[in-house]
Amino acid sequence: MRVETVGDGPAEVAVVGGIHGDEPCGEHAVETLLAEELTVERPVKFVVANEEAAERGVRYVDEDLNRAFPGDPDSDTHEGRLAATLADELAGCEVLSLHSTQSYGGLFALVGERTPFARRVCPRLPVDAVVETGAFSEGRLFEVADQLVEVECGYQGSDAAAENAVGVTRAFLRATGALPGGTGADQAELPVYRLTAPIPKAAAEAYEVFASNFRRVGVGEAYAAADEEEYVADEPFYPVLMSPYGYEDVFGYTAEKVDTLTA
Repeated sequence: MRVETVGDGPAEVAVVGGIHGDEPCGEHAVETLLAEELTVERPVKFVVANEEAAERGVRYVDEDLNRAFPGDPDSDTHEGRLAATLADELAGCEVLSLHSTQSYGGLFALVGERTPFARRVCPRLPVDAVVETGAFSEGRLFEVADQLVEVECGYQGSDAAAENAVGVTRAFLRATGALPGGTGADQAELPVYRLTAPIPKAAAEAYEVFASNFRRVGVGEAYAAADEEEYVADEPFYPVLMSPYGYEDVFGYTAEKVDTLTA
């Protein structure tokens, strides 16, 4: 794990990239901003988390790091030990964690709950929506970071995701007062969705997804297919992280719209 602090004194803000080794956008953002030799108004810690997985070109070495928190320094797995070390590094910090996805080309934020921190920061980020993970936070970085926003920056491995990661990091640092220039642009209305259930998929040779993320699926609407079998909604929902091949055994998640944040 690579850790560098910019500014004087203990870090108050942290930016984390490379939780997953196959999502290079976060590491790109960290390296880009470190190369700029920023002048900060609050000390900032920049972290590239799972360097070993990135070097191997894999998502993780032994287990998914974002399902391994709080971790254990004596764990049998690389990610179990790394989770404990990263938790210590982030203690007391306001944290941005950068990710990418196979399901959505834009940016959206994830929070464990709508804390005062989330309500203050998220409307000042260039994101399309906020997703509250709630009951689906187990093992994630939310377990150890009370003031955390994760951002999905676009399609995994794309140049757009890399550029988005740099832009949203700048916005986060302004929103937290770490960079000069005010708190950033305010969004008048930012929708919030809460995850409600995974959407399972049967074993098949080919998958399709008909639904669009964050667009309501109505009762009786076909939202996906496994081979020739269509999946039809028996109650309305908003799809989140929906993709044909992003997950091994689920298409994504159902969600309900629960709030609108304003700056």
